[in-house]
Amino acid sequence: MSWLPGVVIILTSIVAAMILAVIALPDYVPLEVGYLRPQWVALVVIYWVIALPHRCGPIIAWFSGLVLDVLMSNLLGHHALLLAVTAYAARHLHQRIRMYGVWQQSLVILGMMMCYQMISYWIAGISGDGRWREWYVLSAVSSALIWPMVFLVLRYLRRQFDVS
Repeated sequence: MSWLPGVVIILTSIVAAMILAVIALPDYVPLEVGYLRPQWVALVVIYWVIALPHRCGPIIAWFSGLVLDVLMSNLLGHHALLLAVTAYAARHLHQRIRMYGVWQQSLVILGMMMCYQMISYWIAGISGDGRWREWYVLSAVSSALIWPMVFLVLRYLRRQFDVS
């Protein structure tokens, strides 16, 4: 049962990221500001895959994506595929990413989030929803800029609660 606190911390952080992802913006905020919203769930999944590749991977990302699809009323499997591919890439590169400083990791996150957005646009295009807007890039940029904060908060939680 020594693994139980770690599972609780990981699941709680993913649920908190989902809550941040689905919070609606007030009506007085311009629609374009919504494009600045970071990909919270992807960032949290990437962190846990990099930090604990033996515990977190594409399967946890897949289930997290299915829950996110239901919460956001998206095409079922949209975020599941995105998060699974992202988790696979993070697991494949986790040793390299861990060597970098947090700002260098932000550049890697920027590349991963750009791929995330491109695959998302591709899925939206297949389902008949896709219209490219330049605003799509802003989500990847904001995700990369917020990565140091996400990294430091989750690392603190991992160390505080001895998640391994």
